[in-house]
Amino acid sequence: MSSAPSQPRHEANSSREAIEATAAVWLSLRDRGLSAAETAEFVRWLQLDPRHAAIFGELDRTWKEFDRVGALQPVLQRDPPDADLLAPRLRPSRPARKLLWAAGLAAAAALALLVAPRLLAPRHSAETAVGAFQKLDLPDGSVALLNTDTAIDTVFTAAERRVRIVRGEVFFTVAKDPTRLFVVTAGPVAVRAVGTAFNVFRHNGTVEVLVTEGRVRLDEVDQRRSLPVLAAAQPEARELAAGERAVVAVPARAEEAVSRVAAVQKVSAVEMRRALAWQERRLEFDEVPLAEIVRQFNRHNRVQLVVHDAQLAQQRFSGVFRADGQESFLRLLQDDFGVQVTRRGREIVLRPAPGR
Repeated sequence: MSSAPSQPRHEANSSREAIEATAAVWLSLRDRGLSAAETAEFVRWLQLDPRHAAIFGELDRTWKEFDRVGALQPVLQRDPPDADLLAPRLRPSRPARKLLWAAGLAAAAALALLVAPRLLAPRHSAETAVGAFQKLDLPDGSVALLNTDTAIDTVFTAAERRVRIVRGEVFFTVAKDPTRLFVVTAGPVAVRAVGTAFNVFRHNGTVEVLVTEGRVRLDEVDQRRSLPVLAAAQPEARELAAGERAVVAVPARAEEAVSRVAAVQKVSAVEMRRALAWQERRLEFDEVPLAEIVRQFNRHNRVQLVVHDAQLAQQRFSGVFRADGQESFLRLLQDDFGVQVTRRGREIVLRPAPGR
């Protein structure tokens, strides 16, 4: 039974003070003139949280009020009114004073924004539970499909679009934007693209990249160097193209260098369909060892299958199943292949039936 996917999270718990400081930066940038990229980033920031627009509006109105007060100063100096009458009009309220203080930091914060544009970058996190699936619309129009038990973080700025895969598998359809690279990191591996479609799977000490459209380049995150992508007929370093798959072995320790990429595999249309069947909540197998089938079902189900018999684990099977169709698969093993199924709490043990 699939559980409902959790919803994407952004920094909704930011304090009012943090939002005020960010709004002050945007106010300062707006007054000096926003570039097209900054305007797009500003609009995205406003849309992230209803409080952003509300607090920016408060700061804007407060700043304009003080501009008007400043314009009155020459008149007030020539003909000052009664102080008791003037004070209530000119004394800012406590929230206004706090906003004014935040605006006073705008120049320094604006400089920090230009030096490190990620300070105002919209940040999101998304996560799926075991058996769940999620379609995530990213701020630039790209789409990320999250497979079971997957977690990602995203940071989008005016200069770069970056997604970090914490665990699991994600398929990306990237909106074309030549001015901003789309970078996916999975451990020490970075996949760079502009407008393309590709799948990244981080599991069992490896990162697997499958390209379905366009081209991507594989880099090492820390060393900022291109990973050698090896093909049998072309050993020099190159990019991955549509219809190709590469698997990168990830070192157990962070200080170790990423190993060379395995030989690139050309993937047929049938193999591509099987690899991406999870997007339709299916599992497809063609002469696959039972051990691998069990691993695939265990990714999508909380009740785990266990095979203790080595010979049974290597027996091969074919079929198409729902990702949550574990029970149908077990009935097939029992009825057609004489496999003994024993339920033990949150485990289901598979053994050869006695006498077989």
